[in-house]
Amino acid sequence: MRVRRTRPEHFDLPRSDAAVHPPHRLLRVLRPVARAWFGRRYDVRTYGEEHLALRGPHLVASNHIGLLDGPLLGAYAPRPVHALTKKEMFEGRTGLALRAVGQIPLSRYEVDPSAIKDCLRVLRDGGVVAIYPEGTRGAGEFARMHNGVAYLALVTGAPVIPLVVFGTRDPGGVMDSVPARGARFDLVHGPPVYLESQPWPRRQTEVRRAADELRKTFLDHLVEARRITGRDLPGPIPGLRETS
Repeated sequence: MRVRRTRPEHFDLPRSDAAVHPPHRLLRVLRPVARAWFGRRYDVRTYGEEHLALRGPHLVASNHIGLLDGPLLGAYAPRPVHALTKKEMFEGRTGLALRAVGQIPLSRYEVDPSAIKDCLRVLRDGGVVAIYPEGTRGAGEFARMHNGVAYLALVTGAPVIPLVVFGTRDPGGVMDSVPARGARFDLVHGPPVYLESQPWPRRQTEVRRAADELRKTFLDHLVEARRITGRDLPGPIPGLRETS
C-alpha cells in the first residue's frame, strides 16, 4: 500500500498530519463524462479558468444558487476540486458517491474541526478546496458570508478564486429545481485574491476582518461577472428567508 508522505507544514497549528486527503482518482475519470453530459443537455460557458493555476493550493469560493452548482464546478474546474458538502448528503449511496469523488462532509450549524483539518490537509498537499461561503443555496448575491474561506486562506496563504455561477436556478425556482434542457449556464472565475498567511493564534477579529475584505472583492467580481455575461441572478428562493 502506498503511504502518503506527510509534509512538514502539516505539523503547523492547527495540525493536519492526522487529517484525511480524500481520494479523487474517480473524480478524474468522471469529470470528462460529466462535462460531456452537461454539454449535451445545456449550454455551458466558462470564463477566467486561467486564474486557477495548474499547480499549488487554491481555494475556490462560489456563490450558490442551484442544485447543479456543485456538479458543474466539479466537472468544469481546470483541476479536481474537493468541495465542502453538507454532511446530511453523506448517507446511503449518495454518501458513498460523494466520498468516492473526494468531497468533504461539513456540519453547517457548528464549528467542524474535522472538516477544517481535512481542508488544510488538501491545501497543504497542494490541492484545491471549493467552498460556498454563503453556507447554503439562495439568491447568490453574497449578502452574507461565513468565515471559513478567510480562515483557511489565513492559515495556508492559498489564493482565493472567486466564482459566480448564473443560470442553475430559474427566477422563482424552488430549492431543488433544475432548469429545463437547453438552459444556459455561465461560470465566471475572477482573479486570485491573496491574504498573507498569519501564524497561530489567529484571532476572531482578524478572521472577520479578512472575511469582510473578501466579501467586498466577491461583490466587485459579481458586478464584473454581470457585465461579462449580460446576466443576472434569479433572486431569493421562494419561502426561504435570507439574512445578512
